[in-house]
Amino acid sequence: MNQIVNVRVNNNDFKLILYDNDTARDFLSLLPLNIKMNDLNRNEKYYYLDKNLKTKTESINNIKTGDFMLYGNNCIVLFYESFRTSYKYTKIGYIENFDNLKNILGYDDVYIHFSID
Repeated sequence: MNQIVNVRVNNNDFKLILYDNDTARDFLSLLPLNIKMNDLNRNEKYYYLDKNLKTKTESINNIKTGDFMLYGNNCIVLFYESFRTSYKYTKIGYIENFDNLKNILGYDDVYIHFSID
């Protein structure tokens, strides 16, 4: 699959590469999506969807900048810092061009638009 999703934050564009899994396909079915993502721990943005997505939870151990994952069955998370974790997530995809992602997202809540061409 490796579907590409356009991600727009404060007039900056990123490419989200989706993994070939049921969770990514469920997420894709929700697009276009314009949401306000909240900041948590100064390393991630999160948003609770109105719909549950299919899950295949696994121990990730190392989060990388740009990882896009599902926590539980309805919380999407975009990470803008790399760190170690003991939490379990379902992988959805990753931001391909994450240069300057941290600065653009900032530490406040931010509006993010997800779309496909």
